Amino acid sequence: MDNCITVIGEREIVLGFRLLGVTNTIIAEGEKSVEKFMEIFEKPSCSLIIASEDIKDKLDRKVLRNVESSSMPLVVFIPLPGHQEEESIEEMAKRILGIDIGSV
Repeated sequence: MDNCITVIGEREIVLGFRLLGVTNTIIAEGEKSVEKFMEIFEKPSCSLIIASEDIKDKLDRKVLRNVESSSMPLVVFIPLPGHQEEESIEEMAKRILGIDIGSV
């Protein structure tokens, strides 16, 4: 597995990461996004997957638990720009890494 980043989600998310220089990007929306995400997650070529929060909302509970507890590949879900339910860095670190950086 390569130490690279894959980004999957809506056009707004993907284009932002393309502008930052991320080359492994996939625009996927609706039910196709879950199908494509699972293909990438089950046979990862990169060690980090950044996916739209919309994909997370469409995953069933059991699959979501597996995804959230995975460290290879590590999966980070991000909201669409402008959505108000954004997770803080402290909450994300606690959920993904299992550490509380707020008390450091």
